[in-house]
Amino acid sequence: MTATLFSPLSIGPYELAHRVVMAPLTRMRASQPGNVPSALNAEYYAQRASEGGLIISEGSQISRAGQGMPATPGIHTAEQIAGWKTVTDAVHCKGGKIFLQLWHVGRISHSSHQPDGALPIAPSAIAAQGQAFTASFERVPFETPQAIDIDLMPLLIDVYAQAAANAKQAGFDGVEIHGANGYLIEQFLQARTNQRTDQYGGSIENRTRLLLEVVEAVSEVWGSDRVGVRLSPFGIANDSGEDDPLRLYGHVIRELDRLNLAYLHLIEPRASGAGQAEVDHKNVPSAAELFRPAWSGTLIAAGNFRPDTAEAALAAGHADAIAFGRLFIANPDLPERIRRGAPLNPYHRPTFYGGGAEGYTDYPTLNAREAAE
Repeated sequence: MTATLFSPLSIGPYELAHRVVMAPLTRMRASQPGNVPSALNAEYYAQRASEGGLIISEGSQISRAGQGMPATPGIHTAEQIAGWKTVTDAVHCKGGKIFLQLWHVGRISHSSHQPDGALPIAPSAIAAQGQAFTASFERVPFETPQAIDIDLMPLLIDVYAQAAANAKQAGFDGVEIHGANGYLIEQFLQARTNQRTDQYGGSIENRTRLLLEVVEAVSEVWGSDRVGVRLSPFGIANDSGEDDPLRLYGHVIRELDRLNLAYLHLIEPRASGAGQAEVDHKNVPSAAELFRPAWSGTLIAAGNFRPDTAEAALAAGHADAIAFGRLFIANPDLPERIRRGAPLNPYHRPTFYGGGAEGYTDYPTLNAREAAE
C-alpha cells in the first residue's frame, strides 16, 4: 500500500501516527546566562507537538567548545538538562515524541564562544569563507581554527557519549547526530576541510571514521534503534562541499546502513543554506532519491517540501517521512493543517533567530484563527 503523510510509521521502537516530522531548527532563544532551555522554549515545542508525531529538537551543543551561535541551548550542564526536561515533559503531555540533535559546529564557531577565548577546533586549520556569529550577535569573518590533536579524539567521542546520556536524563526519546551543514562531523567527512594525514584523514574510510565512532559511542548509551543521523549530500551550507559526493556519501550511507539506526535524515541540496536566505537551488539531484537504494531503514527527507511534494516523495518511495522546517515555524499545528487542506501561515524570516515570543510562539493555530472569524 502506498504511504501517505498520515500513514502510521515505525521509527526504532516507536509507532508514529503520521509522517509530518518537525525538522531541527536553530532559533537562538535559550535563556541566559548558561544557554538553558526555558518556559518559552517549552511552550514553543508543546505548540508543535502532536499525538504520535515526531519532533527533532534544534541543534544543542555537546560542550561549550561545540557552540557556534549565541543563545543556542546546550546539553552539557545540569541546568540545561533540567531545562530540556520541561520541554520533553511538555511534548510528551501532547502525545508526541522528541529526539535531541547533538551538535558540534567545529570551525564555524568563534573564539568568543570558546572556553578561555581559544580558537575553535576542526579537523584541519582551514578557515571557512563567510561570517561567524559572535557571542554578542555580531557578524565577523570566520577565524582559522586549530586542528584537533589526534590524542584528543577519544575525548571528543566521549563528549558526544556524555551529551547523549544527558539527553536521556532530560527525558528525550532518542538522539540525532548532526553530520550535515558544514559542522564538525561533515568537516571530517569532506576532503576540502579535512587534510589530515592520520587515521582520521585521507581516504574516504578514514574521513568517515569519526562519524562511525560517534554513532557507536552514542548507540552504547541509547541503543542504535534510538539514534538517527542527519547528512547533507551535495550541500554547500557554511562553506561545505565535496568534490566527489556520490562516492563519499554512498560509502557513508552504506556503512551506517549496517548499524540498525532509527533513521537516516537527508537534507535535499535544493535547500542547502535555507536557514540564512530564501534558496531553491536548481539543477541539483535529489539526495533521497539517489541514496534510497543504499539505505534499507527509515529515511526522512527535508528541504523545501510542501504538502503536495511531500506526498509525491512518499508515494514514489524516495522517503518514509518528511521533515518540515520553516512551515513548522509558522504553523504550530502543521500536521492538522495539512490533514485538513487548510491554508498555511506565512513565516516571517526576520524573527527566525534570537528575540522572544514574537515570531516564535505567537503564530496562530487554525482553531484560534477560526474562533476569531
